[in-house]
Amino acid sequence: MKFEDLLLEIDGFGKFQILILFILCLPRMNLPMHFLLHNFLAATPSHHCAIPHQEAFVNLTTEEVLLISIPREPDGTFKSCEMFSQPQFHLLLNSSLQPENNSIIQQCQHGWVYDHSQFTSTISTQWDLVCEQRGLNQATATFFFIGVTMGAVVFGYLSDRFGRKAMLLLALVCAVIFGMLSAASVSYSMLAITRTLTGVALSGVSLIVLPLGMEWVDVEHRTFSGILTSMFWSIGNMLLAAVAYLVREWRWLLVAVTGPCLLSIVCLWWVPESARWLIANGKVKRARRHLLRCARMNGRKDFAVSPENYTYITLFRTPVLRKISLCSGTLWFGVAFSYYGMSMNLTGFGLNMYLSQFVFGFIEIPAKMIMYVLVNRVGRRQSQAWALILTGLCIGRKNLGSEGGEGFSTYIKIEGRGRGNTHLFLAVLCITTAPYVSRQNGMGYSSFMARLGGALAPLVFLLDEVWTSLPEVTYCGVAVCCGLVAFLLPETLHVRLPEVSSILPSTWSLLREAGNIPLRRP
Repeated sequence: MKFEDLLLEIDGFGKFQILILFILCLPRMNLPMHFLLHNFLAATPSHHCAIPHQEAFVNLTTEEVLLISIPREPDGTFKSCEMFSQPQFHLLLNSSLQPENNSIIQQCQHGWVYDHSQFTSTISTQWDLVCEQRGLNQATATFFFIGVTMGAVVFGYLSDRFGRKAMLLLALVCAVIFGMLSAASVSYSMLAITRTLTGVALSGVSLIVLPLGMEWVDVEHRTFSGILTSMFWSIGNMLLAAVAYLVREWRWLLVAVTGPCLLSIVCLWWVPESARWLIANGKVKRARRHLLRCARMNGRKDFAVSPENYTYITLFRTPVLRKISLCSGTLWFGVAFSYYGMSMNLTGFGLNMYLSQFVFGFIEIPAKMIMYVLVNRVGRRQSQAWALILTGLCIGRKNLGSEGGEGFSTYIKIEGRGRGNTHLFLAVLCITTAPYVSRQNGMGYSSFMARLGGALAPLVFLLDEVWTSLPEVTYCGVAVCCGLVAFLLPETLHVRLPEVSSILPSTWSLLREAGNIPLRRP
């Protein structure tokens, strides 16, 4: 008997599954509060060079001191990274006569003065990550996603080796420890290291939460369960906007978004280990105990039960698996690259950044509802491919239509972001075409590719120094190309998750000889 048939006997979507899914939605809701935290943690407020006090400034107002000390941009605002080597007192008579001699202009020599009206402090203001150090500011997000990339490989293997629940608990505990250490950072180097380690831990949470819940759900409700879990990511997006609005100091903001992990640790007590994993690893007695608990809670009585460990090499062992693995990895990379590229540019949307963050989270919900209908009507392959292609086209259309006004620009970006986020969930479904025993390894590999895309996405913003529109052109091109790759994947609509027994010789006799528990042959 296949595990899918066993789930039908004990009710594959009863009270037991609903309880598990909602408990696992708590850490899922917490993930975007860290993954998108860079928008607020590393926000760069308006700033200008600090001007040392001079006796000649005694009778001048602050505005007049700035006027004679800092050159202006063409739009009349003060430059952020330059100052005059000597005060230009003649500008007090005619401020429009900006000096054309660049030799009297120099980089900031005495630090910067920041506008604290929106943020009490950020890591940019804490360590002056502006101007020449702007790259380090963007690199903070890259360090985090490098950690997430490493965590995908590490926890993909560990969760297959030691179990889903144990590794999820370890990931949550590490996330709390390193999240709090990040908040207590005394230097940029310490912050970079602790944020990287936080990324490793949260990668484990992201990697394990969805499969742990899905492995208890039958085929019929698998898509609905995935959409439901994904909804809590969107809710987390909106909560991040609220938390960031209320907490304007970066250290306490880190504490605020890390604290909910403690609640997830407590609630994990009621979540059982994956029965699929237990059976595949020969732990049939434990699996039967959890399955009996599930059956009783769902009002069912008895059932029949059925086992080999695989590695990442399994994903590339046959031509079919190689094709699926390579296409899935490419798809995950494109989804994360375009999604985080759009997500980490809140200041370019013409809206208050807190409102932008909330709107982005809110608009993902109807997008996912629409996608739920599409994947069940049109199929997953077509939905995946066209959603990512349209995401890229929306990003590109924004550039072409930028002259149409700020409102139109905001709409196009929001639409593209909503489609991109929907696709992030859909990419998960690709891995269900791999055999069960390698599914968690497959999730680890695909998550690795996604986090690689997430790590590169923030650095692409630095290309605006070459050409203002180059970052968005890059996001557009990658999204469209990766969307085309999705057409190469097999359709998995209403397809059962493959089991060990469908690939290897029957293990029923081995289980009997091992003296586990009496099993009745289907």
